[in-house]
Amino acid sequence: MKTYQLYIDGKFVEAADGQTFTSINPFSQDVVATVSRAGVIDAQRAAAAARKAFDAGPWPRLTPAERSEYLKKVVDKINERQADLVALEVADSGSTIRKAKEDIHLSARNLNYFCKMAAMTFEGDIEGLSKPGFSKNVLAWEPVGVVGAIIPWNFPLKMAIWKLGPALAAGNTVVLKPSELTPVTAMELAKMFDEAGFPPGVVNIIPGFGPEAGEELVRNPLVDKVAFTGSTAVGRRVMAAASETLKKVTLECGGKSANIVLDDADMELAVDGALYAIFYHQGQCCEAGTRLLLPASKADVFLERLLAKTRKIKLGDPADQTTDMGPLVSQKQQERVLGYIAEGTRQGATLVHGGGKPKDPSLSKGFFVEPTVFSGVINSMTIAREEIFGPVLSVMTYDTDDEAVAIANDSIYGLGGGVWSKDPERALHVARRLRAGTVWINEWHLISERAPFGGYKQSGVGREFGVEGIKEFMESKHLHIDEVGVREKKFWYDTVVPRS
Repeated sequence: MKTYQLYIDGKFVEAADGQTFTSINPFSQDVVATVSRAGVIDAQRAAAAARKAFDAGPWPRLTPAERSEYLKKVVDKINERQADLVALEVADSGSTIRKAKEDIHLSARNLNYFCKMAAMTFEGDIEGLSKPGFSKNVLAWEPVGVVGAIIPWNFPLKMAIWKLGPALAAGNTVVLKPSELTPVTAMELAKMFDEAGFPPGVVNIIPGFGPEAGEELVRNPLVDKVAFTGSTAVGRRVMAAASETLKKVTLECGGKSANIVLDDADMELAVDGALYAIFYHQGQCCEAGTRLLLPASKADVFLERLLAKTRKIKLGDPADQTTDMGPLVSQKQQERVLGYIAEGTRQGATLVHGGGKPKDPSLSKGFFVEPTVFSGVINSMTIAREEIFGPVLSVMTYDTDDEAVAIANDSIYGLGGGVWSKDPERALHVARRLRAGTVWINEWHLISERAPFGGYKQSGVGREFGVEGIKEFMESKHLHIDEVGVREKKFWYDTVVPRS
């Protein structure tokens, strides 16, 4: 069992009140780690350290290339410790080892991209405004200041990198609050930043609970921007609390993504894609393909093939290479998902597979829910409206492309979507009509650090990744530089300033 302290101002310290919490393996219920529990005072200490580091420390004043060198050291450390990080991610989050290997590899790759972004110069002339002999006008991009970053439990290390990477590359200082359910790899990351020699206060990592440490970060006047990933319900509260001090916010929130199979799709490919879209990481993905829209003329055949493959999904120890699905992250999440399944049945959807806990006694300690499929779902049902965050697929049918688009867009969410078709032009036409931040054609879950990611409607505010993502951690400044030079030519002064 590991023990972790808070990381504040370049030091590992206990919580101010001495409180701790335990992180539990969702497969075995063994204790993975004992962790210091950040409270309000700790969040205030971290915010003050980050404020001092930004206002008086070297980090914002380093050259972009120098910041890039610091970040590259952390990339190297992640790569060096991949095997250890994979094992910890599996134990702490219930991620299958196959998924965890990919996550740790991508975490290093994502941060390496942000290293390159750190070395970029965004400043340039404002086109059409500068005029030789009159003025030069420059658009400068500067770090926003102190960033409060709050991440969820489903992709612990990746989410930490997704917040820390662009914020630090832009020259900000950061206070990161990882989820109390999966704090371990974020705290290992704190060790790496410390070993890399980052100046004190530039990176602060304080595991704790949302109503305590998280809310204080959002409300604290020393924090200039909040970057949040989590549910839409909590995102609304974050946005409201941040408005008290008019903080900048980026919110990556919930989803109820529609996966549209057109009648000309490659059925074998689309079946596999539909399974991957919903059951990857036990459905605990914000952009999971939770609503499967099938053409009525082919729905029965498609569903039969999908169920045949669903029955072969292996639930088991996430550390076993042969396991396809591991447990959900916690007992609370397990109970939540089972509650949605019961509600789906109550409202008249047809449960065609799964729907409960597995009967295998070797899985009894794990927080498992069987891969679950409902047919006969109507888009007004709760299981089609609300984010379940578990392995529950709602299958619906449609008659025309227009109807499929209408069903897909009839949601408060707009994070992801997908279209399956052999006709690229037809698929693209449908994809362009979906009100979602990312739409895959004959694919799912592929998110690149080079392309903006975020949602329409109540799926979020702002974007992560790419140039758009790093600019979310910056302020734009217009610099007007006079080139006239002499008082006699500044005739507009005469409207207020008398000539002597």
